[in-house]
Amino acid sequence: MAADRSNDPTKTVLPAEVARGVFMQNPPSLQALKLMHLMIATAAGRMADETRHEIRLADIRQIEGMKNHDRASITPLFTELSTTVLVHDDTEKKRVTIGGLLDEAVIDYREEISGDLLVSWWFGRSFRRMALESNHWAILDRQTVFHLGSKYAVLLFQHVASLAPFEHVCSRTFSTAEIRSLLGVTQGKLARFADLNKWALKPAIAEINHLSRLTLTAASNKVGRTVASVTISWTEKASDKKADAKAEMARHRVGREARRAGTVEQVAPIEATPAKGNFPGSGPIRHGEWGDIARTYLPRPHPDLERVADAYRAWTQEKNIPRSIATFSGFCRGWKG
Repeated sequence: MAADRSNDPTKTVLPAEVARGVFMQNPPSLQALKLMHLMIATAAGRMADETRHEIRLADIRQIEGMKNHDRASITPLFTELSTTVLVHDDTEKKRVTIGGLLDEAVIDYREEISGDLLVSWWFGRSFRRMALESNHWAILDRQTVFHLGSKYAVLLFQHVASLAPFEHVCSRTFSTAEIRSLLGVTQGKLARFADLNKWALKPAIAEINHLSRLTLTAASNKVGRTVASVTISWTEKASDKKADAKAEMARHRVGREARRAGTVEQVAPIEATPAKGNFPGSGPIRHGEWGDIARTYLPRPHPDLERVADAYRAWTQEKNIPRSIATFSGFCRGWKG
């Protein structure tokens, strides 16, 4: 299946086990996830082979939000992918397999003076076996993945997209623990469901609805006053709505959040959502799109994001400047510490 679609630049084929994230622990950041999708798309029908794959930095820079990468910034992304763990519990064979996504990656910078690098890698044995033995495959809209602006959105989209082709499946109910795992929320983060919903789930759904061929809705299921699970449903958009999503991906991402603000209230009926595009007046920005924007534009190694947020608030107040994606991105680019 992957080999048949290797010449289609609009689609990426993943083993469903990877797309659904059920076997993935220590899920990587947004940038590393996008890199992973590019690597799997590049390997295509050879992803299960014990062989060397390669790609040039110039191709990585074609991905939305990754055009400024160099050797110093790309190296930590491969570090993240190397620490991603795949755990496969085969209930029929009564066997649990634990392995890595990557075996080894090499960055050849002999031509760095020309502004380009050659990156090569070998997928780990566990990933290769998963690809070889998988009976279910997820065919993802590649450009949608590359244009999504948070790891929460990428992880949720690839999971739902792997289920969408099944006509008899149009929803799935997840316990709150499963939602946290699916979205890659680390232990101790967003412990309250209200925070998980506000900073991870609802922004992810809003972004997917804005940029993909699918429309998602979420409904909470309570036991008493406690949210015990969340049911996520999806439908395929009409042709004109798909065209709107495609047109949005062709527009510059600066201002995308503001353009999406008018639709946020419609996509996640769990609770009322404030208009997006407003930088929080206080509190953390580590989770969600503001944190992803900061990590994209700040120099490496990244400074403490809460210190950056406080400095940005003080700067905009002093200069009487409206807080927006554009001003925050520029502020991060010019960060001197």
